[in-house]
Parts: sequence; structure tokens; C-alpha cells
Amino acid sequence: MIESLLVANRGEIARRIIRTAKRLGVRAIAVHSEADTDLPFVTEADQAICVGPANPTQSYRNAEAILAAAESTGAQAIHPGYGFLSENADFARAVEASGLIWVGPDADAISAMGDKINARNLMAAAGVPVAPGTTEPAADLSAARAAAAEIGYPVMVKAAAGGGGMGMGVAADEAALDTEYDKVRAFAERMFGDGSVLIERYFPRVRHVEVQILGLADGRVVALGERECSVQRRNQKLVEESPSPAVSPELRTRLLAAAVRAGEAVKYRNAGTVECLLVPRQRDLRGDSPASEEFFFLEMNTRLQVEHPVTELVYGLDLVEEQLRVAAGLVPTFDPDALTPRGHAIELRINAEDPKRFLPGPGVVKTWVEPTGAGVRVDSGYVAGNTVTPFYDSLMAKLVVDAPTRAEAIDRARAAVAGFELAGPKNNLPFFAELLENPEFVSGDYDTGIVSRMR
Repeated sequence: MIESLLVANRGEIARRIIRTAKRLGVRAIAVHSEADTDLPFVTEADQAICVGPANPTQSYRNAEAILAAAESTGAQAIHPGYGFLSENADFARAVEASGLIWVGPDADAISAMGDKINARNLMAAAGVPVAPGTTEPAADLSAARAAAAEIGYPVMVKAAAGGGGMGMGVAADEAALDTEYDKVRAFAERMFGDGSVLIERYFPRVRHVEVQILGLADGRVVALGERECSVQRRNQKLVEESPSPAVSPELRTRLLAAAVRAGEAVKYRNAGTVECLLVPRQRDLRGDSPASEEFFFLEMNTRLQVEHPVTELVYGLDLVEEQLRVAAGLVPTFDPDALTPRGHAIELRINAEDPKRFLPGPGVVKTWVEPTGAGVRVDSGYVAGNTVTPFYDSLMAKLVVDAPTRAEAIDRARAAVAGFELAGPKNNLPFFAELLENPEFVSGDYDTGIVSRMR
């Protein structure tokens, strides 16, 4: 096993990785910004080092500072968590060039999946379903118009280098396309340094379902079930559950097989997620046949996902431990041929944002009392007295519950939300209390428009 691990991240995910590392006897090293000095992940690590000021470009995204910290602390490996440098192929290469172990897929896989157009083309070649769309960037507005006319409106205009729900727009006609193309291109150039844009078919009613994959050290790729991620605001997830209430056994078989093919196509190693859109078949929309679904590849996230705990609870494993074992060239703790999911798990992302408009609301945490009890897990980044600053993502904690059935998991989530005492920053706990009583959500028959309908 790896002996020392530098965690190149912050908040709840850094704390969660450190917890597994210490359980395994691995020396855990935290890096932190000047703004995060007092957060729990810093004090809980075996060693901590400041890598810069609050601005993430000068600290958590500063590759040179992270590598210098690894050298000065004698780290053997680096775990990037999610966000920041986690899907930066150049950083992955630099880590390995420094003689360190990179806890993640290799740089070639990150590069291959980082460009959405290239990823679409690779997946299509591997037999993974992809939505109708462009096979190369729409170089200018004229090319975008031609592509949209061929695909058929409405279309999604997407930044090829985007991620995390950013850099997307919907166009119902050519006039809207003109506006969205310019907007997305400018945003992509500013945020990602790459203004490439692709055009895809937009489906008004859709579910967002993803598959957790793990590329093993021996070269095999295994699928660890699916997660439903359709409760979103601004194309960003708020709730995840596993298994998806929309996925039948037959569909699950096809979905997981496609995810494995996706991983095999890029010789994937370590943890990753294949994200898909679940769409009613077109003839079903006309009422010509009973409801059925088809799915399309959306993107692959070449890292550990925020929502990995629901998979851990359903499969009874520790994905961070499995990541470390793959990186060290070890066999997994489980038998890949005997994976058996049990029960149902739901994750709620507790954000420092108001529960109506979902606008950020940072501040000092005055009260923080986490719910406890059977089937309740809280992965948190803060305690009372800490300050949620405006420099980073608003995620404060993940409230995760599991139970034998979905109905029981919802009941457990209701009680856990009611029992979470949080004061100081604005927070979205009231939204979750409302969602967990919403007939659409409770029935399981919901889609990515559920939050818009609630708000």
C-alpha cells in the first residue's frame, strides 16, 4: 500500500480522503490556502502545509505549489479529489514525471475524455450510444447553423472543454442559436481557455443517470451500478440516489455494459463516471407504444465524483480505498465477479446558498449539529466556528442515507434533514425538506426539470 498521500484538495472531500488514508495507516498530508487554515481537514491530517492565498489559482490550482509541497513533505502519492486539478492532464503528467504516484486515470485518458467532441467520437466508435450532434467543433456561426438545421431544433450549444454543468445553452430556433453560440463561445474562452463549441440534439424531458466505473490494476473495467442525478439547479446536481428509480433490470444491463465499453475504449484505470441522458423514445412521445427509454453518452468524469458515497453504501465498499489500491497495483477488496448491490441510498448536497433562488450565502457557522443514527452518514467540511468563504464552491456537507427500500430511505432522509442544526450561512436544508415531500420525487417519476417546476 502507498505509505504517504498528499491530498490536493480542500473541504469535505479532503477530509473524507484523509479519513480513509488514516484508517489504512497511510500518512495523510493536507495542503491548504490561507483562508482554510482552521478547517477540519487541515487539523485532522498528519501534516499540513499552506500553498498560497485564498484565490484558488494561487493555491489549490497552483500545480507548482502542490508539487513543491509534495516534495517538501516526502509524499509518495497525490490524490486530487474532484475539481481543481483533478482532471488536468498536464498536472497528472507532472506528478508522474516527478516520480510520484497519481491516484487517478493516466493523463492520456484524462485528455481523451476532456474534450467533449473527441469523447463523443471515441464513444461512438466503441459502440456507446451518443446523441445526434457534431463530430467536430462548429468553427463559426455559419457552421453552427448548418449543424443545427441537420440535427433539428431544439439544440444544446456546449463548450467542448466544459464540465460541471458550465458552458451550455439551449436554442429553440436559429435566432436563439445566434445568441447562445456567441455566449457559450465567449464563456468557454474565458473559463476554459478553449472556445470550441459543439452542437447536440436537446431533449426537453430527460433524466440524468450515471454509472460508476473502476478500472482495476489488472486491466479490467468493472461497473458499480448507476446513480440518478436528475435533481439539478443550473445544470448542477443537488441530489443523487442509487439505484435509479427509472432504470429497469434490462436497461441496467445495457447501461452498465456500455459504461464498461467506454472505460475499455480508453484503457481506463482507477475511479471514473460515465454520465448519460435517459430519454423517452420518440415514438413513445406520440403515444404509439408503452413507455420505454433509450440512453445517450453525455461525458466521462475522469475522477472521483462528489456523489460517490451512495455507491459506497449500496455496494458496501470504500471507493477511496479502492482508488489507492489500484494506484498501488493491488487487487480490489471485492470480487469483481460477485458484486451485489443492496438497498437504496440518497445523497443531499448541503450548500451555503438560499433555498429559493440558490444564490451563494457564505458566512460564519454559528451552529453545526449533524444528524446521527442508523443509516445516516454526513461527509462535512465544516464545524461550528468555521467560516464559509466566497472563494470556493458552496458545498458544506453531503447528507447521505441508506435503507432497505427507497421509501424507507426517503423517510430516513426526512428525519435527517429535520435533525440537521445549521445556522450562520444561508443553506438549502429547507429546499430538501420540501423536495422530500414533493409527489414527483416521492414517486420516482421525475426528470431534470423538477427543480424548475418547484421554483
